[in-house]
Amino acid sequence: MPPTRDEAIQKIEAACKTIALEMMKITPAARKLGDEETTAEIVKAAYQLTIELEVIKKKLIRLKGRDDSALL
Repeated sequence: MPPTRDEAIQKIEAACKTIALEMMKITPAARKLGDEETTAEIVKAAYQLTIELEVIKKKLIRLKGRDDSALL
């Protein structure tokens, strides 16, 4: 049986949380590479990934908000 909408939202939120926690490890590690250019590119890419992760989280918040407003 496929997951319900709420279950799907919960799975996506859990994955986002896991990804965010792992992303926090990238910049400190990149700063120890000893190569400024590579470090800068990794930090920039990590920042972009974080932005995209926030897009996913905001979409879910809006979707849940629509669900809540439908109950009124």
